Amino acid sequence: MAELRLKELYRSIQGESTFAGRPCTFVRTGGCDIRCVWCDEPQALSGGERVEVADVVERVRALGPGLVEITGGEPLVQAAVPELVERLLDAGYEVLVETGGHHDISVLDPRAHAIVDVKCPGSGVSGGNDLANLERLRPGDELKFVLADRADYDWARDLVKSRDLADRAPVLFSPVHGVLDPAELAAWILEDALPVRLNLQQHKYVWGADASGV
Repeated sequence: MAELRLKELYRSIQGESTFAGRPCTFVRTGGCDIRCVWCDEPQALSGGERVEVADVVERVRALGPGLVEITGGEPLVQAAVPELVERLLDAGYEVLVETGGHHDISVLDPRAHAIVDVKCPGSGVSGGNDLANLERLRPGDELKFVLADRADYDWARDLVKSRDLADRAPVLFSPVHGVLDPAELAAWILEDALPVRLNLQQHKYVWGADASGV
């Protein structure tokens, strides 16, 4: 049976993306193959128990119906994640997969919503972005840019404009919590009339800066 490394599984409120504010079951996988400077989930970089996909589905089912997000770490380093996504979809769940911009999203069932985190220079790992993912976006997918400073904003803005990304998917601009002032980011977006969404991590405002991210 297919297995994956499960770090934690819990019910909470979705904190980001266009799904923010909705009750959601989070499946957090263990392990990541990059090291973002501003990573807010360092505990998920390693570890986790080996769990069969069928058992993960049953644990999700025990928490109730609705929205499920598979996150990490980096979920797509787990070979069994595409199978988990398919099984959850077949069971009637709406499924989000929060993934970095460095893994091919075409391995995911097209019924799922890929939330693709395109890494900006301030992350320290922007050189690993698989920009072919911008051509692989399916209806329902979203793009997220996490911004640490003005240089990140300019880089992301230019990519959004040059690739007409806002015509392909919702584009989310997220300030690194505690580093970039959301009001400053909002001002830049307004000044450029950029067709993106200001994306704040709601869970950190509800439960504090140490609240687990998505």
